[in-house]
Amino acid sequence: MADSILRLYHAALDCRHDDPSTSRTARLLRSGRSKMAKKLAEEAVEVVIDAMHGDRESVIKESADLIYNLVVLWVSAGIRPDDVWREMDRRERLLGIAEKVPKKQLDETFRRKVVVLEGRRVRKRR
Repeated sequence: MADSILRLYHAALDCRHDDPSTSRTARLLRSGRSKMAKKLAEEAVEVVIDAMHGDRESVIKESADLIYNLVVLWVSAGIRPDDVWREMDRRERLLGIAEKVPKKQLDETFRRKVVVLEGRRVRKRR
């Protein structure tokens, strides 16, 4: 998966100077970040709607569109896939692969203790 995203990233980089009349990626990159962000949000909403309707095939297709639009936004913002992978690695070290970092950053030691305790409570309730 990471290889596919990296190839997509490099392809989008290569499209920066292409003719916008023949390249959708070049057109999107020239449209500005707010337009790219809006397109990304639209694709995310489409994934959500299709998921709510249980339309597996549409979720797959719209997810690919979502990833495409995310990568194009990364190119525009000067973000490399490696930047994102490093952040994901950092979060995994702090919380584990399936956890999202809380909005309010706590010190690393305290956060680990909270996650362990929360995990125990959840298991006991089930």
